[in-house]
Amino acid sequence: MDFDSLEGPDDEELAKDEAAFAESAQEEVKGEEISYRSKLVKGVALDPTQIYLHEIGFNPLLTHEEEIHYGRLTLKGDAAARKKMIESNLRLVVKIVRRYINRGMSFLDLIEEGNLGLMHAVEKFDPERGFRFSTYATWWIRQTIERAIMNQTRTIRLPVHIIKELNTYLRAAKELEKQAGLNASPEQIAELVDKPLEDVRKILNFNDTVSSIDSPLATDSTKTLLDVVADEHHLDPEGILGDENLQEHLTEWLKELDERHREVIMRRFGVGDYDEKQTLEEVGAAIGLTRERVRQLQVDALHELRGILERNGLSLDTLFDHEE
Repeated sequence: MDFDSLEGPDDEELAKDEAAFAESAQEEVKGEEISYRSKLVKGVALDPTQIYLHEIGFNPLLTHEEEIHYGRLTLKGDAAARKKMIESNLRLVVKIVRRYINRGMSFLDLIEEGNLGLMHAVEKFDPERGFRFSTYATWWIRQTIERAIMNQTRTIRLPVHIIKELNTYLRAAKELEKQAGLNASPEQIAELVDKPLEDVRKILNFNDTVSSIDSPLATDSTKTLLDVVADEHHLDPEGILGDENLQEHLTEWLKELDERHREVIMRRFGVGDYDEKQTLEEVGAAIGLTRERVRQLQVDALHELRGILERNGLSLDTLFDHEE
């Protein structure tokens, strides 16, 4: 997640969000705990949310005074305080993630993105601004999740500032729909956000390009977008192979991955011994794994490769993302 490309919330945004979200945070998180314990006692099967809650434990949300205390320590570089703030707010991420289920990403992928936003919020939180940490963290968690969904479910990725503006208009539309019970018009959205109608229409047009990454490509096809397009990082193998020197370095970096992860990447993006890109299904058939397992290996391998590149002063997105 490129946090440098996102601007943090100003005081006006935080004040508005504090009124809308912060008051309900404790109640909703407590509700998850009660539901979990009730099902556990009754022997009822747990849903993915409750299984995850069980894994992370039930650390109570911090009080306002504790947020200030640990926030100040974190700013001074106290690792224990940082860990405390993160662990005490993992269930806040779950609360927010619930709003984004069935929008093209799995529950655990949403959690992962939300946790990245939480960790960034902990690093940037300034308790002297006077706002609750839950308010500040909510803003960053939502931003990281929404951007991930946009990038995951589009065949063409949009610039960050377009995504941010589009999200603003879509949230305004939801608010208007709650009030009136009808679909919001561009005119109503423009009036609510105080933006020129022409600008709002232009940005909303981008929303028409959204496609579920798991949607079939045709009514008589079982293949989905996930089978035929690159992963969330939109790697461009031709871009890699066009630079002989870079190709040599890439070959060396891939050797740092274990054999299974390396083979998945090489097959998926036509690197090394593989001249052509292979779909998830083709890779799975070749190495005896399901399409979903191949996808998971690909995500894991790209995550590890990102770390390798960053240690060499390079960015995975910069090297491979040629579609923005």
